[in-house]
Amino acid sequence: MIDVLDVITSDNPDVRNRSLDELCRDRSTEELLDICHRLDAFRRSCGNLYQRVRALFFLYAIHRFHLPERLAEHETGHIPFGGYDQLLSRRFHEAIDTFLNCQAEHGPTVTLSSAIAAACHRLAFQTLADQVRRSVRTVRGNQWMFRTGHPADVPLRIRPEMLQPDPIHRVFPSLCERTAVRMDFSHSAWSDIFFLGMDFPEGARVINASVNLAVRGRHEKPEPPIECCLRVIDEPVLRLVSLDLNSKADVTEVNEVFDFARDYLGLLKAAVIAAGLIPPGMEGCGASIADVFSRMIGPGLGLELVSRVNDIPKGSRLAVSTNLLGSLIAVCMRATGQVSQLTGVLSEADRRIIAARAILGEWLGGSGGGWQDSGGVWPGIKLIQGVVAAEGDPEFGISRGRLMPQHTVFTAAEISPETRERLQQSLVLVHGGMAQNVGPVLEMVTEKYLLRSEREWEARRDAVRLLDEIVAALSRGDIRAVGHATDRNFREPLQAIIPWCSNAYTEELIARCRERYADQFHGFWMLGGMAGGGMGFIFDPRIRPEAQDWLQEVMLTVKRQMESHVPFAMDPVVYDFAVNDSGTTAELRRDSGMPKGYRSLVIPDLLRRNISTLSPMVRRQLERTGDEVRSSASGAELSIQLMERILPSSPAGDEHQSSLTDLLQQNGFDRTAHEQLRTDLQSGRLGLSQNRLSSTVSIEDVTPDDILDARRPMSADVMQLGTQALEDGTVGVITLAAGVGSRWTQGAGVVKALNPFCRMQGRFRSFLEIHLAKTRRVARKFGTALPHIITTGYLTDEPIRQAVTAHRSTDDIYVSRGAAVGLRMVPMVRDLMFAWEEMPQQMLDEQQEKMRASVRTALLNWAQTSGEATDYTDNLPMQCLHPVGHWYEVPGLLLNGTLQRVLDRHPQLQYLMLHNVDTLGADLDAAVLGQHIRTLADLSFEVISRRLEDRGGGLAKIDGRVRLVEGLAMPREEDEFRLSFYNSLT
Repeated sequence: MIDVLDVITSDNPDVRNRSLDELCRDRSTEELLDICHRLDAFRRSCGNLYQRVRALFFLYAIHRFHLPERLAEHETGHIPFGGYDQLLSRRFHEAIDTFLNCQAEHGPTVTLSSAIAAACHRLAFQTLADQVRRSVRTVRGNQWMFRTGHPADVPLRIRPEMLQPDPIHRVFPSLCERTAVRMDFSHSAWSDIFFLGMDFPEGARVINASVNLAVRGRHEKPEPPIECCLRVIDEPVLRLVSLDLNSKADVTEVNEVFDFARDYLGLLKAAVIAAGLIPPGMEGCGASIADVFSRMIGPGLGLELVSRVNDIPKGSRLAVSTNLLGSLIAVCMRATGQVSQLTGVLSEADRRIIAARAILGEWLGGSGGGWQDSGGVWPGIKLIQGVVAAEGDPEFGISRGRLMPQHTVFTAAEISPETRERLQQSLVLVHGGMAQNVGPVLEMVTEKYLLRSEREWEARRDAVRLLDEIVAALSRGDIRAVGHATDRNFREPLQAIIPWCSNAYTEELIARCRERYADQFHGFWMLGGMAGGGMGFIFDPRIRPEAQDWLQEVMLTVKRQMESHVPFAMDPVVYDFAVNDSGTTAELRRDSGMPKGYRSLVIPDLLRRNISTLSPMVRRQLERTGDEVRSSASGAELSIQLMERILPSSPAGDEHQSSLTDLLQQNGFDRTAHEQLRTDLQSGRLGLSQNRLSSTVSIEDVTPDDILDARRPMSADVMQLGTQALEDGTVGVITLAAGVGSRWTQGAGVVKALNPFCRMQGRFRSFLEIHLAKTRRVARKFGTALPHIITTGYLTDEPIRQAVTAHRSTDDIYVSRGAAVGLRMVPMVRDLMFAWEEMPQQMLDEQQEKMRASVRTALLNWAQTSGEATDYTDNLPMQCLHPVGHWYEVPGLLLNGTLQRVLDRHPQLQYLMLHNVDTLGADLDAAVLGQHIRTLADLSFEVISRRLEDRGGGLAKIDGRVRLVEGLAMPREEDEFRLSFYNSLT
């Protein structure tokens, strides 16, 4: 049998690429624990970072997936609070030691293994992130910026061309960069993730194209969708303007540049830092922007940086943010002489340094995708490949591959202009309207790569082969074959590795395309990390114009059908596109021309200021605008835009308030109780700290006598009691389904009960479908009718009623609308501080911690200025309401008459099983039901053995009395870690 350490250290691919599942399949508990001991010793002593990371992932997977199924008799245990505290503080090495010492003392349990798995998982990803960041800092051209800590040390100087004012308009010229976005044919199963490219460079291969875009029916022709301008201004500030985000700011202090969450200009700030205008080494220096710019530009002068993204919303999967970052960095580096060309196209060496700086900028902003994302900086269609690290590379001796890939742009001889034209005449490029966080997908891809999971590893190799098929098809001009290859790439390797990369919406669109166009539909094309946003559909060129119109209508139709339970951010759109054969380009505009929309955003604020306080250049800008509005035909549109911003429109506040008042009345708002809550909050009688039990109470874990272990076999008479109750139809189900948001949608506002979160036998199924099917199965098994009540809230009632009507296979499904609702209040500052300072907090990495601190400062300021405990009404009416909680659901059955209707139809009803809609394990079990009946209890609660992620309270003895207690009620955080069982709310 192959040794686990040989799999990690071997240079032989046949050994190195063996899967952990294969190594663990026939091992006993003792053998797995021995493997864990050896892996832990190896990762402590190993000098090779990538072998150390793989050992950590092996430890994570064994404790997370393999040991629990062998520890069924040792499921319940305790997690030492000290280890959890170390985990939150990112002291992962210490946390692992604490957990392993506990395991050595008390023996292995599933509970403890969950903590060890989490610590190893986080340490592995932290190690990877640290290595990528070190590599980013050591890329040639990046090092000097981390050694520059004072304004006098900044070596950059503005190019003289930027300081030559236009003789007519007497303003400094603007340097304008226009950049494409990237459209990837294949990323070989996310192989451009930095770690994958550095560990498996031979499998890191991407083919993508730089494209110009136009929203069909809105723009005349495809153009580079990103436009960035930089100019010198006669004020010693850094002026940042984002036209698409409708945001602007004048930065006067260096430290403000590093405050990414202060406003919506974080990406522009990251570009300024990554371009070296304000180098990262200057963070915390306390200098002013004027100090830096007086040497770089001249005394009394500053810079204005403006960005505009033309109609590409979030979730496009076209790497808009990375290419915008690259465009901003490019224009800043051109203006300061860091690249060879002030205007025109860039050289290959210049593109590479800009891509390296873009990676740095993403790290500074606490984000980051893969190295293919800056592909819009390059021209045309190109193959991007990982490169084996060689002597002289910063990565040599650390990783197998380099951080930066190699770009090979296909020539016209390799991919002909006719092929490019046929591609444009065949592909329908769309934004499907969904916006999802691709981060968890990239984490799972990394995990499955390191574990070499058998099916997933073969799929990765298949994806690499498919890229060659796409290149070959493009070379011979066969767009139909390109469509077949991208379609197979999506259906087979990508979904074999990450089934989550597809979704019900995408699959419905593909099915409708196949049904309508048959073999004239050549295939689906997934863009970026997952489907649903940016996507491609390849058709026969003869029917593509018709297919464009048809697909636009179909996407809207399907979106309308699914928008309550699938996370949409916008209505779908169809793009016209063209391959961009120039890459990012720049021009110097002597008249200081700015992107469309600049003046309508900036001028109104200038008009509100005393004209005598404005700089000469700003006054001339106002004069030019006035001349244009008065004399130019094009000034009519500008004048309308200015008037809309300057003069207020008719107030909609009364209508808003009326709508909110109606909603509150319709949903059972209790004004008296609300005002009492406000009074109690403001007086200090209510609050997070007041919710805690007294520190003098005794909190102990329950004993085996306090619970019944339903995992063990029940007696025959107990089973018979439950069976008889089911056969007599005395049992019903209550499913709590008033919630929106779901872990599956990263908190997006969808109806959780209806979210089609998993695929079963080829069909996507929702939580509600699964629970109704369970009730239907039990009813058939016992030959009776079982009522199933679904409780809803103001956000979920209508969609769930529509779903139940469409699904109804029996008359025994009842929808119970919630009979109470709350009105949000502005939080109390003391409660915010308590939540942040007294409750356990997960420390984030350095850059994310800065973001969080800035956000919290803004939130505190908002609470203080808005008025603590005042009604929150400054939003859409539905966003001002909040559900009041599970406690109200059963009384709601009485208030809305649902329980009466159920009893009228099922007079024999005696027992109800209540559960959360996402508790998939909940079921009408005859033995558990029989035990409940035998005990004559009013309530029986299910509790489960605690895992690390099970936070929020549990089963405890409070002063000797068994109680379910919330986590927020615990006097001390460590009290919860003495409890063995967690409440599943069933």
